[in-house]
Amino acid sequence: MERTMICDVFGKEREVRLLGWVYDTRDLKKVRFLVLRDISGRIQVTAPVEKVEREVFELIDKVKRESVVEVIGKSIKSKQAPGGWEVIPKFIKVIAKAEDPLPIDVSDYSKTELPIRLNNRFLDLHRGKIQAIFKVQSTILRAFREFMFSEGAIEVILPSIISSSSEGGTELFKVKYFEKDAFLSQSCQLYKQMLACSMEKVFTVFVAWRAEKHNTTRHLNESRQFDYEEAFADDKKVMDVLARCVVFIVKKVLEENKEEVKLLNPSLKVPKVKYVSFTELRSLLREKGISVPLHDLGTGAEHETSKIFKDTLLMVHSWPIEGKPFYIMPDGKLSKGFDALLNGLEICSGGQRIHQPELLEERLKANNLNPEDFKDYINSFRFGAPPHAGWAVGVERLTMVLLGLDNIREATLFPRDRDRLNP
Repeated sequence: MERTMICDVFGKEREVRLLGWVYDTRDLKKVRFLVLRDISGRIQVTAPVEKVEREVFELIDKVKRESVVEVIGKSIKSKQAPGGWEVIPKFIKVIAKAEDPLPIDVSDYSKTELPIRLNNRFLDLHRGKIQAIFKVQSTILRAFREFMFSEGAIEVILPSIISSSSEGGTELFKVKYFEKDAFLSQSCQLYKQMLACSMEKVFTVFVAWRAEKHNTTRHLNESRQFDYEEAFADDKKVMDVLARCVVFIVKKVLEENKEEVKLLNPSLKVPKVKYVSFTELRSLLREKGISVPLHDLGTGAEHETSKIFKDTLLMVHSWPIEGKPFYIMPDGKLSKGFDALLNGLEICSGGQRIHQPELLEERLKANNLNPEDFKDYINSFRFGAPPHAGWAVGVERLTMVLLGLDNIREATLFPRDRDRLNP
């Protein structure tokens, strides 16, 4: 007999074979209940003492929560059962017994602290709320790819081990690569630029490593990012692509994850899009008494934008060139770089790139970097490189902000930060 998913039980009386986890059991003496869970939902298995085999009745009282079981029985309508349907079992088998007690509470109302939950992530992922987060993230990943293909972009796979810094700075994880020193990549920036100069529109989902010793609710040392790069484009053109992409993703989440959104963030809306220069935003924040540095917003100022621009994808452009990566195109004392903020959280940075080798060497030196370390990258622009631009969106950050999560680790299956390397 084929397996029946729990979501398919509702609406039809028939014989079913269910496989899943024991969410809960109850004993009312003459009737025993077992709530079974699989990835599609929950169903009440009802065992009246006079209607089921004695061994089935007794097993329900013995089976431990989170044990894996097989249930064969008949689905029937029931006004008393959650969802209006239940299963009367004629056979129950324990496939894998769960040890008792469980190391963490996996109920819907668990108050187990996040570090302990992450230590037991394999069990934390049994919780419906946690599964909902990653169902939404799956939609986000699929929607990004769907949007990119509709734009005519080509998906590419890029290296994660590099010979020198992608963006400058010293926040790199060093690894031994045979007889040489190498590094885990901070970004696929340099590679996607080279590809845009031949394949015109490229995208990837990239894993980035940064060895910064931060310990905040919005940073990870290993993260995923959506990367996009386009030839014959400037910062304004790719900002438009980004805006349409984020709107598309949010619409998909609202369409395909209604139950998950209702559980996690029922106030989620498709964001409006607003463009503002760094100077304009800095002035607006200073009028409200928010101190803003000359070349950056800072966490406090970013958070304040959520109050001023609620449910808005805020495109902050025309940043000062100082503080921007060496590959961002200068525009006088400003730059053609931009950041995107959503509800007070930076989710993206991007801009037009430098495609002239001489200017690139000049900017490398201005950032105290040695052009010799970027020779292959610079040389790739000596043989017909068009203007190009692109961006990168943090996948975990986007998940975090769309679902209103308090900590980015909630949006990461197995987080890696300065204190966590397991599980």
